[in-house]
Amino acid sequence: MNQPYRDFPNIKFRSTSPKEIENIIRSLKAKGSHNYDEITTKILKISAPFISTPLNYIFNKSVISGIFPTRLKYATIKPIFKNRYKKNVANYRPIFILPSFSKILEKIMYIRLMNHLETNNILATEQFGFRTSSSTTQASFNFINNILNEFKKKCQKYLP
Repeated sequence: MNQPYRDFPNIKFRSTSPKEIENIIRSLKAKGSHNYDEITTKILKISAPFISTPLNYIFNKSVISGIFPTRLKYATIKPIFKNRYKKNVANYRPIFILPSFSKILEKIMYIRLMNHLETNNILATEQFGFRTSSSTTQASFNFINNILNEFKKKCQKYLP
């Protein structure tokens, strides 16, 4: 359903803190995979109390300037085998392994962006992806429920 045009407030990014960074690091899945920097999320979790303050400084500079550090954009691309013949290139899909530090900064920005969107009621009710307590299952349920309700209304027209 299209909503009429309306002005939305500008987003104001608040600074992060070493504590928030430590919480984000704790929330990351402990994986052994790494990018060119060879820093895994396992290493990040162990070193979080020691690196959260310097990361806080770097990430706040990034948020204030609106510049995502170039080195955090580098991804290692690895082919993952899907099925059938291993010699056929079409049977592989690429996965991108990002630096662990970029995952932290992305999470900081995600939290702020979602907070802005939800606080200002910007997202449509039909938006299910990337939202808390929302899923494709919920979207499917709503879709089927809407169809059944319309069918019910149509049938009631013809009932005495």
